[in-house]
Amino acid sequence: MNSILSPGILSLALSATLFLAATPTFAAPSEDLNELVETYYDEFLQLNPIMATFNGDHRYNDRLANSIGPDHIEASLKLETSYLARLHEIDRTALRGQDLLSYEIFERDRQEAIDGADIPQHLLPINQMFSVPTFFPQLAAPGGLQPFNTVQDYENFLGRMDGFAVWMGQAITNMREGMDKKIVHPRIIMERTLPVLASQVVDDVEDSMFFSIVNHIPDDISETDRDRITAAYRTAVESKIIASYAAVHDFIRDEYLPVCRETVGIDGIPGGREWYEFAILTHTNTNMTADEIHELGLKEVARIGAKMAELLAEIGFEGTPREFFAQIGDNRAMRFQSEQDVIGAYEMLRETVANNTPRLFHEWPEADFEIKAIEEFRQATAPGAHYMAPSPDGSRKGIFYVNTGGWEERTRAGTESLYIHEAVPGHHFQVAIARELEELPRFRRFGGNTAYSEGWGLYAESLGKDLDLYQDPYMHMGMLGSEMFRAQRLVVDTGLHSKGWTREKAIDYLRSANEVDRYMVMPGQALAYKIGELTISRLRAHAEQTLGDNFDIRDFHSQILQDGPLPLDVLEKKVTRWINEIGAAESR
Repeated sequence: MNSILSPGILSLALSATLFLAATPTFAAPSEDLNELVETYYDEFLQLNPIMATFNGDHRYNDRLANSIGPDHIEASLKLETSYLARLHEIDRTALRGQDLLSYEIFERDRQEAIDGADIPQHLLPINQMFSVPTFFPQLAAPGGLQPFNTVQDYENFLGRMDGFAVWMGQAITNMREGMDKKIVHPRIIMERTLPVLASQVVDDVEDSMFFSIVNHIPDDISETDRDRITAAYRTAVESKIIASYAAVHDFIRDEYLPVCRETVGIDGIPGGREWYEFAILTHTNTNMTADEIHELGLKEVARIGAKMAELLAEIGFEGTPREFFAQIGDNRAMRFQSEQDVIGAYEMLRETVANNTPRLFHEWPEADFEIKAIEEFRQATAPGAHYMAPSPDGSRKGIFYVNTGGWEERTRAGTESLYIHEAVPGHHFQVAIARELEELPRFRRFGGNTAYSEGWGLYAESLGKDLDLYQDPYMHMGMLGSEMFRAQRLVVDTGLHSKGWTREKAIDYLRSANEVDRYMVMPGQALAYKIGELTISRLRAHAEQTLGDNFDIRDFHSQILQDGPLPLDVLEKKVTRWINEIGAAESR
């Protein structure tokens, strides 16, 4: 990694110190940039305390920001505009290496945040999948983000429960404003959200998962503090948690649901087309139109379908891929026997993959990860799996969450591709490596870019053969089925949000109601996977063709992973420079 402070800059700093009494000192552009982005990130974390906790910064563990409130929205926009203006005071032409990358990414992120300020996402604050009411219980879960080791830790979460109650009240206010402006969710989304909210409304406070936190008070906490904490949690859980979930649940059921829309695409609300155009830009880092992405999806579906047909011919199966997967479902040996069997299937892949990663990588993260079942209360609406990053201080491992709900209907065919997407060398490698790049500024170590991260996850699935996976044709078909699924997402997402597709048409095409409902509340996000993967695969093909015998897959993967999450256009320019530099060096 290049240092933020080059030897030349250090030399200048030393000279300035020697002549401090007689000569005024001026910061170099790289020093100005480093100070600017670090100061920005401190202010950002104050506004986003959950992100601070997620990053292992526990200064704000007692806060949950009212992130959908007008004061917070105004403060966030002010932060972005102020720091973009300050960035432009720095001489960009004097920056090199990591400093130039930091400038490009920081500028892009700030401008994107400013451009998105007019998108009224705060008027649709709650859904069945990823929103504060579904995320907040994960904080309270054993081994979750929120630490519960000291008296102060327990008192901190009392503060967070106060913030949660404020946020939930603001959500009702915002949804009422959305009702006035006809910016409301599809009816089916709210129908699916109600059970999620209702799961946290219990008659006896001691049945709440939030109250169960006191059952795990460490033994070294005194009995006096234990009694005080227990009483405080009893009051807070009843008056802040249960009451808030009940209030939002009843509001949606009685007031909001009757005015929900029958359309399902974001283009069904005022300004929805512009909203979707912005979603495409942010989630794909491209200027592609919805029509272009839709056509790309259809071409990818046809290409992958042809590969599936070739494999079926090789194994002698006479039928369609859909019939093949149906046959897998009837094969008892391919079915799971229990929830623990699901987790065990992924655990068995650890050693095989770990033993073979040196074939493809020079480096891997120090942080480990664990495999856990998604909590029961969100299994019905959660995706098949997702990943949570480790804490930088090593106090919490990364988590590969697996949805074990309905295990009786799940098969083993997709376990290998899903493991290497979410764990190694997919999201765990990408995220944990980035967090361990201590020489990079925090906004890059802990930042994210959907097309980059999900593109890497899907690209990682293509590495299975090199990791001694996909030896079984069922698993190979599972990988192709996973790739097909991501290609179909391009078709379905654009179909829903720009082509008037109904929910029923999308489900018929994709064969998954959960996924379709996910796309309905996260427009554009599903586009990131395939477009990101295609970009990385194209860069690899270019490097292989250009460098020939000088191409080393490990070097290529280092170029993708060693700088934290990059916007795709920034990544492409950076990798192209690397290819050209290697080629120029070899030609001399």
